[in-house]
Order: sequence, then structure tokens, then C-alpha cells
Amino acid sequence: MIAADLFDLAPVIPVVVLDDADAAVPLARALVDGGLPVIEVTLRTEAALAAITRIAAEVPDAVVGAGTVVRPQDAERSAAAGARFLVSPGCTPRLQAAMAAQGLPFLPGVATASEAIALLEDGITAMKFFPAEAAGGIPYLKALHGPLPQLRFCPTGGVGPGNAADYLALKNVGCVGGSWLTPPDAVRGGDWDRIRKLAAEAAALRSG
Repeated sequence: MIAADLFDLAPVIPVVVLDDADAAVPLARALVDGGLPVIEVTLRTEAALAAITRIAAEVPDAVVGAGTVVRPQDAERSAAAGARFLVSPGCTPRLQAAMAAQGLPFLPGVATASEAIALLEDGITAMKFFPAEAAGGIPYLKALHGPLPQLRFCPTGGVGPGNAADYLALKNVGCVGGSWLTPPDAVRGGDWDRIRKLAAEAAALRSG
């Protein structure tokens, strides 16, 4: 699998923050049952790596990855935990090299044309656009498509049910990422039916 393949698996990648690794497996099953097999578990909590390991081991239909990869050791530990892809909010040459060294697909984060071109020089064409809304949103991505038509993005940050379809309609958007699919109260309360319903609604989104 290469990074661009992630765009073809589902229109939305749930961005998951987990404080309790015990919730990882039922949460992943709810998302997969709803039609969203690609799951990004962010490395923002102490439970994240354990959650990735459990999803990888117990939910075979899930394609679990690690997000908020900001240090070389994050990439290494995520790969060791069983992550199948990596996502960073931004990128430096050192971080890029560390992610590439894991042999996993990765979506490096960009917010400007210069950052995107720097990655393109290394042959990278699949990227995360973050923070999407704050960095210019849909108008910015439309503007990038003209000079950089070979690039495809996963916009994340300010993307939700109200604007996800508009992002997906863009020619250079392969999928979107968002945290609205896993509301904290639903995760804490084990309301997997609610999460399954949100996932099904998101899975029904299609690019134009």
C-alpha cells in the first residue's frame, strides 16, 4: 500500500483521541461497521500506542494508523505498535526521513505551497492539508490545484459534517479527516451505535 491508496479506502478518516485503550477495539469495530476502515489514532495521549496495538491485533478489517507524528521516535514507536500508516501535522526533513524509514505509507502535513513543493521535490504527492480551515480552506486548495495538479490532499482541521462534502468535491482532495465521528461523550459512554451511525453517514459522502 502507498499513501495515495488511503484516499481510495474511504472518503473520511476518523481522527481519534483515546484516553482509555480499552475503548479502542469496540470503537474501531463501530467505525469499520459503519463503513470507515481507515482510522487515525493520534499520539496525544498515553493510551495511543496501546490502542493502536489492540486495534491492529483485534480488528483485522481496520487500517489503523498513527497521527500527530511530530518526532522521529513517534514514527518508530508507532510502527512498532502496529500502525499501518503515519500522519504528521507538519513536516521537516528529519521527520520525513524517519517516517520514510519505517516503510509505511505516510501523509506529511503541509499548509503552504512552498511546503508542498518541497515534498514534491522528493516525489511525495499525497499530503495532509492542516489546519485546513485556518490555512485557507477550500479556496486555498482550489488555488493550489492550478500550479500543482499532481498533488492530492487530506484536509484536516475545521472539517466537519457541514463542509466535508464541499472539500470532497475538489479535484485535489482524496479524503478528509475529522474528529466529529468520535464525540468524546460517546466514546466515554460506549455509545457505539451513535458512532456507527456517524460513520455510516460519513461513508456515504462522495467526491464530486
